[in-house]
Amino acid sequence: MKFVVLTLLCALSLAALVRAQETPAPTPPPKVYPVALPNYDEDTATRLQIFLDNNDFGPGKIDGRMGEFFRKALISYKHAHAMLKTGAVDQWMLDQVPVTYTTYTIKEEDLKQVGDVPGSRDEQAKLKWLPYTSLLEFVAERFHSAEAFIQKLNPGKNWEHLQAGETLKVPNVLPFEVERFTEGKLTENPTFASRKIFVDTQEHLLEVFDNDQLVCVFPITPGSKTLPAPVGTWKILGATVWPWFRYDEGMLNYGVRTESYYNLPPGPNNLVGVLWMGLNKPGIGIHGTNNPETIGRAASHGCIRLANWDAARVKDLVSVGNTVIIF
Repeated sequence: MKFVVLTLLCALSLAALVRAQETPAPTPPPKVYPVALPNYDEDTATRLQIFLDNNDFGPGKIDGRMGEFFRKALISYKHAHAMLKTGAVDQWMLDQVPVTYTTYTIKEEDLKQVGDVPGSRDEQAKLKWLPYTSLLEFVAERFHSAEAFIQKLNPGKNWEHLQAGETLKVPNVLPFEVERFTEGKLTENPTFASRKIFVDTQEHLLEVFDNDQLVCVFPITPGSKTLPAPVGTWKILGATVWPWFRYDEGMLNYGVRTESYYNLPPGPNNLVGVLWMGLNKPGIGIHGTNNPETIGRAASHGCIRLANWDAARVKDLVSVGNTVIIF
């Protein structure tokens, strides 16, 4: 398999900052999130999270709790489907998830997805693949869940010594089957020609619209205060599955490309995760992550970062040439 080495320049130079400030502010869609919701019990919350996730309105990691992104996803779904935006539990939503939990049995081939990942970039660059570091990490990502939630559902498990054949209780969500996420390029899709991607840097959300219809919502990390995602109107140039990452601290921290860098191999623990979707803004892209627990909370270097399972889905919901509006 051939992997494209990406030159990722996820930081803005002074000139780029000036150009971004000169770009006319795009018109964002109306915000619909500030609606008060009750605190649902864990089973109800989990079922609603699964429903939303299965319908591409990402609630963040599934954890059975009423978090920020869960609330935003629920209100966004109701808005998209012309429903009353209240906190009332919609029974028909719950009916779509009649079984809250299912089981997953560890397979022999799953063990191949797990390995040691050294801490230093120098050592990582010597590898051919950056795998999951534990079966817990593998299972949590497969079922879009917080690791602590998977542990809570399976008390008494020895997470350091899980073996093939062991069965785990997991949320009954459509799984992210990483072994089926194969190399392929994003191409122009005439069906999606009218779609636009809106990146809300204040609400930490990525939204896709088809004309005026909201198609999906996913939580993101959009840059940082010192290296913000570039406000403006851009376009998707293409996407690479299982990208290599050019780790250049000079570029990441100061926006200055240097010759002191490491080419980090692909894998779920690559810093840009399972996908890189490049924009016509050099070095800026929409990508995955090696740490979904930090989405919406920890800063990134100017890019738009999603959980791997969400990045994989965005790829199938947009097209090369689509407009990306960052505001």
